[in-house]
Amino acid sequence: MREYLLTLCVTAAVTYLLTGPVRKFAIVAGAMPEIRARDVHREPTPRLGGIAMFFGLCAGLLVADHLQNLNEVFENSNEPRALLSGAAVIWLIGVLDDKFEIDALIKLGGQMIAAGVMVMQGLTILWLPVPGVGSVSLSDQQGTLLTVALVLITINAVNFVDGLDGLAAGMVCIAAAAFFLYAYRIWFSYGIESAAPATLFAAILMGMCLGFLPHNMHPARIFMGDSGSMLIGLVLAAGAISITGQVDPDAMNLFAGSERSAVHQTVPVYIPLLLPLTIIAVPAADLILAVVRRTWRGQSPFAADRGHLHHRLLEIGHSHSRAVLIMYFWSALIAFGALAYSVHSASMWIVLVVVVLSFVGLVLLLLPRFTPRTPRWMEAFVPPRYRRGRGAAEAAESAEAAEPSGDAGEPASDAAAARRPAVRGGGSTAIGGRSRYAEETSAPDHSRV
Repeated sequence: MREYLLTLCVTAAVTYLLTGPVRKFAIVAGAMPEIRARDVHREPTPRLGGIAMFFGLCAGLLVADHLQNLNEVFENSNEPRALLSGAAVIWLIGVLDDKFEIDALIKLGGQMIAAGVMVMQGLTILWLPVPGVGSVSLSDQQGTLLTVALVLITINAVNFVDGLDGLAAGMVCIAAAAFFLYAYRIWFSYGIESAAPATLFAAILMGMCLGFLPHNMHPARIFMGDSGSMLIGLVLAAGAISITGQVDPDAMNLFAGSERSAVHQTVPVYIPLLLPLTIIAVPAADLILAVVRRTWRGQSPFAADRGHLHHRLLEIGHSHSRAVLIMYFWSALIAFGALAYSVHSASMWIVLVVVVLSFVGLVLLLLPRFTPRTPRWMEAFVPPRYRRGRGAAEAAESAEAAEPSGDAGEPASDAAAARRPAVRGGGSTAIGGRSRYAEETSAPDHSRV
């Protein structure tokens, strides 16, 4: 575990330290596209954050190759090299798209090439655990098609959900954490060495996301762009392919009693990892809804719009930060719920906890104006948006009273009004006299779908 944590920390540190210089490079290179109708932000923001994430991936693999226990992953398997090759291809396509806005079909072709590169080097699905049947061996053609399909679904699901500051990086980090715990359990509890590459991939992916998040949280200073979203989607898919298609359930017969019971024991996580519908259930649902919505309108499935789940949360009244936290909540509930059920599938307490938390999530969705208040003694430990705001209100009143006015009965000057903090739903923090969320929501109504 210590070596995995060291790899995670090195990856996060390299990603974090490189993101600042990459931001300056993106500004100089002109990778700051104009504001589009579907964008939520209102200021041009540099992209190319995937450059720092890619070098963080390289640093993590390099460090793991020199650690005593993790070095066996590189000696006994070609999967790390396959991942690096596919990541380099998809990252290059993403960098070109962030700078030149290449066609969607070209990007799709690049994704297929990246998946094919990994398949050629051995990172492919060899068999599937099917409930009630056991292990089903796949032919080379079937394995290749299924691997490419999984890579395409995962990459585009992550790419589609990358619409709010910190959303994609945080959701993928949650998914990688759940995936790491599952793979680590298979690796050390069952002693199956085939799960070691997937465990390493998950640790590195967590480091990439954690290192980039401080720069990408609202208000974001840099976006990961397609170079980052497609990259982390590929790494997540590579881990799913590694543990789902190459860990033989026969190896668990000694612990589960029989092949069929071994398959049943791991179904709650195996099958969702394959499709994937649990680890990235929210992005996958957003992807399916986007394709159906655009096709129904007679548009291309790759045509961008403002109908994604995070856009809908903003439309019903949630603030930017709260919409991101709600998406985090549902991702963590689904991913860790499936993980807990795979460990104790006979326990009804897990089902009850998931049901209760789902009810809490629905309440949060239906109460966009609700702002939780914290006790006075805890206000120093929470963000300003969750404080009672009495100090900010008193400061605003003092500033208004101190502002000289003209004739009696005239309103305060524009300068005083500009300094007055703008609060929407009691949840925004005033910066420079006016909150960023108020600026974002000051756009005309016709900008929303």
